[in-house]
Amino acid sequence: MPGFGNDFESEALPGALPRGQNSPQKCNYGLYAEQLSGTPFTAPTAENERSWCYRIRPSVKHVGRFQRLDLPHWKSAPCIDDHIQSLGQYRWDPIPVPDEPLTFLTGMRTMTTAGDVNTQVGMAVHAYLATADMVDEYFYSADSELLIVPQEGRIGIDTELGRMQVEPLEIAIVPRGMVFRVRVLDGTARGFVCENYGAKFTTPGRGPIGANCLANPRDFKTPIAWYEDRETPSRVIVKWCGQFHETHIGHSPLDVVAWHGNYAPCKYDLRTFSPVGAILFDHPDPSIFTVLTAPSGVEGTANIDFVIFPERWMTAEHTFRPPWYHKNIMSEFMGNVYGVYDAKPEGFVPGGMSLHNMMLPHGPDDVAFEKASNEEMKPVKLTNTMSFMFETRFPQHLTHFAAHEAPLQSDYVDCWKGLEKKFDGTPGEK
Repeated sequence: MPGFGNDFESEALPGALPRGQNSPQKCNYGLYAEQLSGTPFTAPTAENERSWCYRIRPSVKHVGRFQRLDLPHWKSAPCIDDHIQSLGQYRWDPIPVPDEPLTFLTGMRTMTTAGDVNTQVGMAVHAYLATADMVDEYFYSADSELLIVPQEGRIGIDTELGRMQVEPLEIAIVPRGMVFRVRVLDGTARGFVCENYGAKFTTPGRGPIGANCLANPRDFKTPIAWYEDRETPSRVIVKWCGQFHETHIGHSPLDVVAWHGNYAPCKYDLRTFSPVGAILFDHPDPSIFTVLTAPSGVEGTANIDFVIFPERWMTAEHTFRPPWYHKNIMSEFMGNVYGVYDAKPEGFVPGGMSLHNMMLPHGPDDVAFEKASNEEMKPVKLTNTMSFMFETRFPQHLTHFAAHEAPLQSDYVDCWKGLEKKFDGTPGEK
């Protein structure tokens, strides 16, 4: 639940949740009481996030002596290669899912990084390619909150607080410090991950929009309590300050029998997003499509915004309707979940990605410009479309994988070559 302040509760066995206090002298069923804190203890009440877990073993039994582990394609900021140029407009074709066995972890491919994981600012963007389940293998990130955006194939995310099944057109959020594993439900899976080092994702303030539209808190679904009581050799992998470590234990760490609190994983169906827009003239800023925001210390300037471009009506009259040409201080990483993106009708295909870094101009290609400039101004519904944007105030740096291994479209900048000079010195329509 991204910063909603709601307190949820769930129990897999009747009476497993204590009533009236959080840590009784003895919990029912011989469980241990343990708090998982997502904010400092003294955070303001409206922002304070924690959940109480009643588990078979305290989580200190889920870790032992750590050994370093190498996941070579998962990078953290700062990750700056002086031989790679991140200044430019970039676009990639979908990354093919290989035949080799890859789990959610070993199939992670970092595309960009921004900020600094050690100072807890910024983000990283990854593509995941998965062909195999995590079997007796579990993971948590001490560095970051994970926003998972499936593009192809369903995945099962089994967490300490319950299980979630997530499909394309849905997203999932796994909080910092939450142990989980991922199962591949359709043979293969591909998607995107935004790794958030900074303040947690929350829904944006609606301001003059008021109480309704955009993403409604009621549509973010938390899992019900579910647990494993299995004595089996297991491996727990931890990401900490950009490094990976593993430890081996003799049981499953997914052993929370009951929980209550407001620090929990959740899923959200993007089809429940209620877009708003102009109903007379002018194309509004893309910020009206913000699903989630991770604030920075500067009001109105996000560490990350998660923005979607869903099916919607376009009604503005005498208006250039696609996103206009622009450059701004935010760096924009886009992905296509399915269908056609109206500003790039060619080349930006499902599974594809693009990057327009801070203060780099971009906008519709020549085909989109000509169509939008000359089409009849009647209401049109955009269908068969769902793209998204991870936007940050930090410059995003390409990784070696993004620059040299991912299917980069070397001719992407040519999509603007056909934009011709149209100035003739005579006034147009008033």
